[in-house]
Amino acid sequence: MVDSAIKKMKEILTKNLNPSQVEAVFCTDGPSIILAGAGTGKTRVIVHRIAYLISSGVAPCSILAVTFTNKAAIEMKKRVNNLSQAYQNIWISTFHSFCAHFLRVESSKINLKDSNFLIYDFMDQKNAVIDCMRELNIDEKKFKVSTIVNKISRAKDDLKFPLDVASEAEQLDNLFESTISRIYGLYQKKLKKASAFDFGDLIMQTVSTLRQFPAILEHYQEKFKYIMIDEYQDTNHAQYTLARLLAGKHRNLCVVGDDDQSVYSWRGADINNILNFNKDYPNAKSVKLEQNYRSTPKILSTAYKVVKHNNARIDKQLWTENPDNGSVIVIKAINENDEATKVANLILLESYRHKLSNFAVFYRTNAQSRAFEDAFRRSGIPYTLMGALKFYDRTEVKDIIAYLKLIHNQNDNLSFKRIINVPRRGIGKTSLKTLEKFALLKNISLWETIPLAHQSGVAKGALKALNSFMQLIETFSKLKKCASAKTISEKIIMHSGYLKELEIENTPESKTKIENIQELISAIKDFENRSPDKSLAGYLTQIALASDTDSLDESKENVLLMTLHLAKGLEFEYVFICGLEEGLLPIWECTYNDEELEEERRLMYVGMTRAKKNLYLCWSTERTVYGKIRWNIPSRFITEAGLTYDFTALKQNLNFKNFNKKHFKIEPVYKNAYDYEINNSPSISTIKDTNSYKIGATVLHSTFGKGKVIEQSGTGDNLKLVVLFENGQWKKLLAKIANIKFI
Repeated sequence: MVDSAIKKMKEILTKNLNPSQVEAVFCTDGPSIILAGAGTGKTRVIVHRIAYLISSGVAPCSILAVTFTNKAAIEMKKRVNNLSQAYQNIWISTFHSFCAHFLRVESSKINLKDSNFLIYDFMDQKNAVIDCMRELNIDEKKFKVSTIVNKISRAKDDLKFPLDVASEAEQLDNLFESTISRIYGLYQKKLKKASAFDFGDLIMQTVSTLRQFPAILEHYQEKFKYIMIDEYQDTNHAQYTLARLLAGKHRNLCVVGDDDQSVYSWRGADINNILNFNKDYPNAKSVKLEQNYRSTPKILSTAYKVVKHNNARIDKQLWTENPDNGSVIVIKAINENDEATKVANLILLESYRHKLSNFAVFYRTNAQSRAFEDAFRRSGIPYTLMGALKFYDRTEVKDIIAYLKLIHNQNDNLSFKRIINVPRRGIGKTSLKTLEKFALLKNISLWETIPLAHQSGVAKGALKALNSFMQLIETFSKLKKCASAKTISEKIIMHSGYLKELEIENTPESKTKIENIQELISAIKDFENRSPDKSLAGYLTQIALASDTDSLDESKENVLLMTLHLAKGLEFEYVFICGLEEGLLPIWECTYNDEELEEERRLMYVGMTRAKKNLYLCWSTERTVYGKIRWNIPSRFITEAGLTYDFTALKQNLNFKNFNKKHFKIEPVYKNAYDYEINNSPSISTIKDTNSYKIGATVLHSTFGKGKVIEQSGTGDNLKLVVLFENGQWKKLLAKIANIKFI
């Protein structure tokens, strides 16, 4: 009777599974690894595997399934419930939820002061670190808070306590590392005093407890006879160690993941955890899920051509039975605004037959969203910016806009309050409150209180800072009538000290803010190019009007804008991967490091495999970066994919039926753009005739490497060349003395 029930359950569970999925579901005893490629139904396999274990007589409470997000855990519980009513007794959670529960349950045994401990988020961490630095008299300008928080988090990912970090710092005789260890030590004491854990602590303290208390370890090893870990390629060393400890007795550990989608090394993930699984567990069974249910054959083959260039990967190639009726097309644009306009036009063209939520735009950095936001607003396309504030809602952008507003109108109290102490100039909250009370008493604006501030009770130090601030704003206010919005913006960013403070901070966050400020300058420049009124008043009016129409109706379908890192796990009919240029994707910092370059390639692969039917790869011949125009060559990933620019195919793919052409115009992509082939046949020979340096010629420089000639001027001994090198940078060279070779 029992055997027949199991047989019937097997038939139900395998009814709609392919052979590899069936193998993965029934692979339950001993260690196993399921290499689940993009769109191959891994969640379905995990859920069916849990249901099969239960139907085979495994107690639900003996099963532990761990994933990375609450959303994924909830979805997994829901699906298990549809197959088995015993899901309530299965422990399905994130790593952090599991560890928080573990520490609360075991608090009395491990001498925790309070089982109802606090859990600090990133901002709590930063504030605690600031307190530590001030207590230790550490200069915040030399040792930035964000950097220290990240250092402490990575130490915890590696299971390093303050004494471990201090010992390493002593061996290295490194002042920076020694300072980190001092802050880390005091930080941990403050956490303990506050009965708090941060996210890294939850896992590190759980691992430490299991190691220190054999009885507790044995209890949990016996409790969880079957353990499954999703997204194993994203695990760090602490999570890897936790899994090994829990599975140490029964060894029924099943990990699911895809090394080709490992893109989070910057937050501690170690791809070697999945690559070395068979070394860690020599008798492990391995199952590859390679049948894709999401994308077209063309998309899958193109993505494989890219990712196969990586050395650190387990060979697998996705295939599908889906019809090959989609497209993979390269779009060449003149600049970032042209790129955004072309994407907007294509979305408008296809939106009559697809919901806008079927369209997604991916890019490498958050600063790239500005051009798309502007283009979508102009085209009336509703959009949602995923994982980040909209460009004009970002703190640093709003700060600079507030400066411009105050320059335009000194009685703007909101802008005054926003920037009076940004960057810090010694006018704190107490001084501001005193000024506000005085302004209310006198019935004047905050700006008008400055000449009278000595009557308000504000401290002498603040009085001096207020007068200095007033002189700054008045100086630029005098420029309103004679200088453009761009000129005023550039000067206020520099002379206010705002940019300098971010440069001194020198953290990933501050660098992103600098990028966004430079992108704001690019936006103002774009406004000036399009508008006859280039004044500050004209720009602020344009911003105000755009903001008035920018409130989206959440009930309507929107196009999604996001970085490639956020795209993982999602899928769309139409995907646009933009900014595919050397120096941007792959980003320039990674181009000289093999491991980092391979992660950039995996990031590209993740983006490509989000597309179900139509994939557009976009690049621009020039792009304004940090307020300066940079000429580009297409990303090596386009070349690796075996693609070239094909506008004919693009036009043939467009469907003009049922579309009002009055609202749509595709501009020629080669207008004012340098046209050269992506692929070339390298054959090095020394140039003897300078006339051979034609636009599009490939050259080799002893210092800068390989590049393309994109401009030339002069003749004979005065022949000058502009060469765009593979790292995305260009140089102007005198051909006579440049020491370059023709390839």
